[in-house]
Amino acid sequence: MDLMTSGIIGDSSVLREVFKVLAKVAPTDSTVLVTGESGTGKELLVRALHHSSKRAAKPFVPINCGAIPRELLESELFGHEKGAFTHAIRSRPGRFELADGGTIFLDEIGEMDLSLQVKILRVLQEKEFERVGAIRTQKVNVRIVAATNRDLEAEVAAMRFREDLFYRLNVIPMHLPPLRDRGQDILILADHFTVKFCERKGRKKFCLSPEAADMFLRYSWPGNVRELENFMERLAILCDADVITPDDLPQKIWNDLGRERRSEEPPMAPVSAGFAWPALSDIHAKGMGLKEFIDEIEERLLREALDKSGGVKNQAAELLGIKRTTLIEKLKKKNMVQA
Repeated sequence: MDLMTSGIIGDSSVLREVFKVLAKVAPTDSTVLVTGESGTGKELLVRALHHSSKRAAKPFVPINCGAIPRELLESELFGHEKGAFTHAIRSRPGRFELADGGTIFLDEIGEMDLSLQVKILRVLQEKEFERVGAIRTQKVNVRIVAATNRDLEAEVAAMRFREDLFYRLNVIPMHLPPLRDRGQDILILADHFTVKFCERKGRKKFCLSPEAADMFLRYSWPGNVRELENFMERLAILCDADVITPDDLPQKIWNDLGRERRSEEPPMAPVSAGFAWPALSDIHAKGMGLKEFIDEIEERLLREALDKSGGVKNQAAELLGIKRTTLIEKLKKKNMVQA
């Protein structure tokens, strides 16, 4: 199975082990229980299972059991008849009917109320159910795949999850490893999201400095792939640099690694021949303060970039190593906008 075409990106040994199991399980109709921390990509894995199965041409119907109020979940799962409850103005099929012939994905099944767990058990055992308010039993041909970020064995021990349902669901257990256990996959995913968001934002692709990449590899990523994706989008929007350094990383990462930000100034870049850094004497000679002096230098560089680019702002921004929108903001601030 192609990891990339499944939507799951990575090349780590732990991920390849997951796909070995998936390749064996997909052609069967066995019930699968996918476990893993929030944000690891459990739904992607389940979709890969469905698309690699004999049911691929039939519906794939997901439902998040933790996102729907318990009093509405039964109707969502099994449907209802007209008049079954106050707002049931017409009959409505549930997710099991919609998934007939295909796969139903019960996400966050650990959140399901015990009273509903009994009805799920019946569907697993008998392949039948009733709509809410119905007297007629309906047969259904679906493959049930469930997922949870909870420890269901612990939930069984605490009597919050039915033991018989757990064993019915846990025919084929599959565990998605957390991102922190996937090694170089972290950098592969970071690069993938960088390309995605830089293209979307219309900006030049940036990369991670070696030290920043090392911090990525050692950070625990409690939000897993979802956290990494959100973070790379944030960098694409807020960071103008072509190379991301540790100073661009949030305090959360520094704290997680037990490190403190460097308070001292970074070493000055070597001075090239014929160039001299401005000194305090230059500021005093012009009778300026620091802000006015820096503003004058910035304005000179902006004018030079515009001159060299013939007034083409995209090229001027590239010469200065900034985004076009940043250049325009600076020109407006200095009243240098060209007609």
